[in-house]
Amino acid sequence: MPAEPVIQIRNLSKIYRDFWGRKKVRALNSLSLDIHKGEVFGLLGPNGSGKTTTLKLLLGLLFPTEGEISMFGKPASDVSKNERIGYLPEESYLYRFLNAEETLDFYGRLFDMPAATRKERANKLIELVGLQGARRRQLKEYSKGMTRRIGLAQALINEPELVMLDEPTSGLDPIGSREMKDLILKLKDQGKTVLMCSHFLADVQDVCDRIAILYQGELKVLGKVDELLKEQDITQIRTSRLSPEAIREIEGVIARHGAKVDGVDHPTASLEDLFLKVVHESRERPGRRFMDSPAVDAKGA
Repeated sequence: MPAEPVIQIRNLSKIYRDFWGRKKVRALNSLSLDIHKGEVFGLLGPNGSGKTTTLKLLLGLLFPTEGEISMFGKPASDVSKNERIGYLPEESYLYRFLNAEETLDFYGRLFDMPAATRKERANKLIELVGLQGARRRQLKEYSKGMTRRIGLAQALINEPELVMLDEPTSGLDPIGSREMKDLILKLKDQGKTVLMCSHFLADVQDVCDRIAILYQGELKVLGKVDELLKEQDITQIRTSRLSPEAIREIEGVIARHGAKVDGVDHPTASLEDLFLKVVHESRERPGRRFMDSPAVDAKGA
């Protein structure tokens, strides 16, 4: 039997109401998906698509209007599950007058960690995120990239099994962005499950195993990144040592020219191309739930 998903969402809907209880915004509409242990899962969508609402529902900060959420086999409303979760919000709300060591020690205390454990974890995490040279500088002196790094270290202080990252590369330069993505891949290598939201599609394409694209609260695409990006209606043939005139001939003639077909495959688009296509088609046909994709199913497998 396959292992139980770390996150299981079924028919999840969230309606925001006004002061008089009237329906104001339907932020999510019947969202269903699974996130499995050890994978990096990307949650994508334009502003207002329901990404942040989904994260808040998972964390138990909001309550669903309809549907169910199971995390580690427990309902999202069970606060004990949060001990197994690390969360990096889009804006890290940290105490500016503490340094890195003091910040991690403070958050370690919230988990009732012994002093020796807090110190050991802080040292490891400061090294992991590359802040050894700034460990005793106050956070008010940190750059945006350094703040994101200490924010990630704070999210990992409790050795979580599930790490939720909201715009992890926001405000980072190309080097900082690459380092953050390398850290995410390290977390995967450690067996952790990572759920990330991002507007930087190239970053998602680099690190995610599977993605879900939301539009106006509805799930439009769900599947493995490499399968979703293949252009199924186009076939490309790669050859070696082939003259220009032979390129125009059929495969049987290629053999007579002494060339070898190195591969026959479907070319891949970029994640940006896929994202824009989904948004465009969703605007044109708002009732459509999924794009045609062999990787899409109701369970997200």
